[in-house]
Amino acid sequence: MQTLQNKVAIVTGASSGIGRATALLFAGEGARVVLGARRRSELEQVVEEIETLGGEAIAVVGDVQDEEHARALVETAVDHFGGLDIAFNNAGIMGRMVPTSELSREDWDSVLGTNLTGAFLGARQQVPAIMERGGGSLIFTSSFVGHTVGMPGLAAYASSKAGIIGLAKTLAAEHGDKGLRANAILPGGADTPANMVNAPETTSEVRDFVEGLHALRRIASPEEIAHAALYLASDASSFMSGTAMLVDGGLSINRT
Repeated sequence: MQTLQNKVAIVTGASSGIGRATALLFAGEGARVVLGARRRSELEQVVEEIETLGGEAIAVVGDVQDEEHARALVETAVDHFGGLDIAFNNAGIMGRMVPTSELSREDWDSVLGTNLTGAFLGARQQVPAIMERGGGSLIFTSSFVGHTVGMPGLAAYASSKAGIIGLAKTLAAEHGDKGLRANAILPGGADTPANMVNAPETTSEVRDFVEGLHALRRIASPEEIAHAALYLASDASSFMSGTAMLVDGGLSINRT
């Protein structure tokens, strides 16, 4: 039996990377999915992939910093699929990597607005719909950065991702008695377009260094992170709520 049979899920940041892999996995496990991202053509391509595989998906183009977009995602889930059971608030950006004293207010606001405020706006719309179904699962993409590791040049990113953990814990405490679970996944390095190892100027030495930071001596595929999200979305994690779940290949504990 499919893990998410008869479930309805929202996935943000679904046009590439972890979001795309998760959307495909959720659909493959039986969920009907509503996909959010800013890039229309890439998002619609993911919908086509899902439909080709026999799944159901709808694209809603927009920016997570816009609460109307968050509302549209939920309304689409309810209107087209009958409700909402799962939301994966995954959209995020890293921003410019500069010393904190050189970080502009504009850069700070952009990262916090996308990563943390975007997650808050999404959850604010998603919670009532999930409660209408008698509970469900909220999942957020946080990071080891700002939680187990401080990295120079990433003040805004670290602050936003640490804030997401606080948001997930608060939501878990507020709504646990009504069957809503809220958790965060904390990926390590993943082989996505946004990862620095895939930048055109990145050398093989830099990639080897980044991979070597992990105890497993490699970075993750997006699908590996997606499987962590699937675990939190499914009944397999029915007694997990308010957690910050590391999926980092041992990066946080590695000292060699």
